[in-house]
Amino acid sequence: MAIRSQLLKGVLPACILAVIDRQPVYGYELAQKLEESGLPEISDGTIYPILLRLQKQKLVYSEMRPSESGGPKRKYYFLTAEGKNELLQMRAEWGAIANPVSTMLKEDQANV
Repeated sequence: MAIRSQLLKGVLPACILAVIDRQPVYGYELAQKLEESGLPEISDGTIYPILLRLQKQKLVYSEMRPSESGGPKRKYYFLTAEGKNELLQMRAEWGAIANPVSTMLKEDQANV
């Protein structure tokens, strides 16, 4: 099922922060982890601008690190203390709306 892009873009920053919170990742690895979680394939043209915005907001920072496969260095992303606080706030906000929205959008089985 295709997810409307505006809906997806609204939750992507929180999802990206959550992935980086688990472990530092480089861009391609981040895209893979998002897809493994069940999200649709997300293009580099969507992910990298969000990462740049998160860096400008000082929620993440990046470091060039050697590739585990022996290839060129990769830019790994890490959460800052501000990023961890923002993720906590996003999780609380999501928790406050996710259940009510799910309840409202469920089909009423009695009316089916």
